[in-house]
Amino acid sequence: MNQTVHTLTSPGKQMLSEQVYSHLRDAIMRGDYAPGDALKPQDLAKEQGVSLAVVREALVRVVGEGLADRLPNRGFAVPAFSDRRWQEIAEARRTIEPVVLRMSIERGDVDWEARVRAAHHRLTRTPAHAPEEGEYYSGAWSEAHRVFHRTLLEGCGNPVLLETFDRTWTASELARRWSAHHRPDRDHVGEHRRLEEAALARDADTAAEVLTQHLTQTAAGLTGCTHREPEKET
Repeated sequence: MNQTVHTLTSPGKQMLSEQVYSHLRDAIMRGDYAPGDALKPQDLAKEQGVSLAVVREALVRVVGEGLADRLPNRGFAVPAFSDRRWQEIAEARRTIEPVVLRMSIERGDVDWEARVRAAHHRLTRTPAHAPEEGEYYSGAWSEAHRVFHRTLLEGCGNPVLLETFDRTWTASELARRWSAHHRPDRDHVGEHRRLEEAALARDADTAAEVLTQHLTQTAAGLTGCTHREPEKET
């Protein structure tokens, strides 16, 4: 009897946890919480009309994505981003992603090539900015950008490495969202085109070099502005 009740209630709890997780993730990425803001389980439970257990489960997932920190004896909080933290994330990406890209180029099949081409086409056809989203990169472009970079690496066939990419990408996107700083002189289109061309030509050396330069420029563009309030940017 108890087992039947558990079977019936677990999916409902899982659905609630997914909803709270999605709400939290979107709110943090939108900038509804400032860097360092506390994420109080009791307040979130009351706001969302769910139990503390559901909220804590969602918070653990957000922490796992690098969108929140679990502080000893202090609960949960949005990361207090600093230039040093961003540079550590950038260093991890520059260390890992070119290696995984080499593996992907070596192991990727024809289906992978087709997905890379399709992801790049989607990226080039998606506007980087939308009037309703102000000076930030549009949500649609950010997603197309993520899909392109992830697709480049998916040929490696290693889910553990791809999970590592997912986590560092999400953390770096949070830094990007907190910064309204853009470099109009930067040729994003050309950089992504060269990445696609080198990958599909199976030129691992060039692809890894282009990706490293791409990630280095991104890090340099965000240094010094990840910790400032976006509305103060000009």
